[in-house]
Amino acid sequence: MASSRGEFGSRFGFVMAASGSAVGLGNIWGFPTQAATNGGAAFLLVYLFLAFVLAYPILMAELVIGRHAHANAVSALRQISPTRLTGNIGALGGMAGFVIASLILTFYAIVAGWMMAFCLASVADLIGLTDFSRWLMTFGWWRNVVFMLAFMALTMAIITAGVRAGIEQWSQRLMPTLLIMLAALVGYVLTQEGASDGLKVYLMPDFRSALSPQLIIAALGSAFFSLSLGVGTMLIYGSYLKDDENLPIVGGLVTLVDVSIAVLAGFLVLPAMYVALHNGVEIFTETGALISEDTLIFTVLPELFATMGIAGVLGSITLFFLMSIAALTSAISMLEVPVAYAIEEHGTKRRNAVLIIGSLIALGSVVILLHFESLFGLVIAITTRYSQPLLGLMMCVYAGWVWRRDSLLRELRKNDPSAAEGLFWKVWPWYVKFVCPVIILAIFSHATWG
Repeated sequence: MASSRGEFGSRFGFVMAASGSAVGLGNIWGFPTQAATNGGAAFLLVYLFLAFVLAYPILMAELVIGRHAHANAVSALRQISPTRLTGNIGALGGMAGFVIASLILTFYAIVAGWMMAFCLASVADLIGLTDFSRWLMTFGWWRNVVFMLAFMALTMAIITAGVRAGIEQWSQRLMPTLLIMLAALVGYVLTQEGASDGLKVYLMPDFRSALSPQLIIAALGSAFFSLSLGVGTMLIYGSYLKDDENLPIVGGLVTLVDVSIAVLAGFLVLPAMYVALHNGVEIFTETGALISEDTLIFTVLPELFATMGIAGVLGSITLFFLMSIAALTSAISMLEVPVAYAIEEHGTKRRNAVLIIGSLIALGSVVILLHFESLFGLVIAITTRYSQPLLGLMMCVYAGWVWRRDSLLRELRKNDPSAAEGLFWKVWPWYVKFVCPVIILAIFSHATWG
C-alpha cells in the first residue's frame, strides 16, 4: 500500500524531511529569544531535557501510527480505533489537524515572505539599489502579498512533485545547505567583539533559574512545538516510511537534528545580540528586558549587520536566506497534510489537490493581510497556543489508550522481532499513556490561564 502512494527512498531522506518539518522559523529565532528571556543556559538545560522526555515520545506516537496505517491522519486514527465511536472521534481529530496545519501555513507564508524580502533587500543594497531595498524592508500591502505568493508558489511546486521527487529530494538539498550556512554564520559572529558576553549568558547556567515554574513551562512549550507535533505532519511523514525502518532510531535522529539546530541557532543569536550591544545597538530596556523579543530577527540583527559594512551585508543575505530555507522545509510538510487527505479520501489528483488547497491557503493569507492587526495574532494564538496541545493530547490518547497493545507491538516488531524485550517497549507505552498527557495539559493550562 505504501509504495502506491509514495514512500521515502532512504533513512537519510526521511530524517532530512522530518527534521526540515521540525526545523522552522521558531527554531532559529524563537528558541534563542526564549533562551535570552528565560535565564540563558538554565533554559537551554531544561529545554534539552524536556525535548527528549516530552517531544520524542509524542513524535514516536505520530510516527508509529502513521507507518502502521500508511495513510493520512483521518484514515490512520480511524484504522487503529476498535469501535465506531473512537473511529469517528479520531477522524474528526484528523480533520481538525489538517485544518490547523492549513491555518498555520496562512500566517507562516506571510512571515516567510518577509524573510525572502529581507534577503533580497540585502542583495539590493549590495548592488546599490537603495530605493528598492527600502521598499523591500518596509511593511506594506504589495510587498507582503507579492512575497507571500512567491513563497507559496515554491512550496506548491515542491509538493506537486510528490514524496520522493519533491519532498525527499528537496529536503536532502535544503537541510544540509541550512546546516552549513548556519554553522558558517555562527563561526563569523563568534569572531566579533562582544560575542563572548553572549556565550557566557548562553553557556553558564544559573541553576536557581532552572527551578522557576515560568522557565519550566516556557521550555515545555518550546520542546513541544519544536517538533511540529499535533497537526499530523509527523504522522503523514511516518506513513511514507518503509516497514523495515527502525522507528525508535529514526525518531531519535529527527529529535537530535531538530534540537541540535535550535541549540546551534542559540550560538548565533545570543552572541549576535551582544555584538550588537558592543556596536552601539540598544537591545535591552531599562528594566533589563529584550527590546524586540519575538521581532528580534527583524530589528536588532539588521541593525547589527548595518554596523559591519560589506561583511554585514553578506551576513544579512546569509541569515535571511537561511531563514527562508527553514521556512520552506516546514511549509512543505504543512501543505502535505491537507493534500494527502484530499488525495486519499477524495481521489483528487496530486497536482489538482496542491493547486486548490495551496490557492485557498494563499487566499487565507490575503484575508489576514487585509485585517492584519486583528487577525494575525489571533490566528497564531488559536493554532499554536490552543489547538496544537489539544491535538497532541489526542495523539497520546490514541497511541496509549485507544490502540490495542498487541497491535502496537506487532507494528514495532516489523523491523525488530525482539522489540518486546527492548527498553523502548518497556518505557514508552506507559509513558505516552500517563506522563505525556499530564505535561501537555500543564502546557495548555498555562497557555490558557497563565
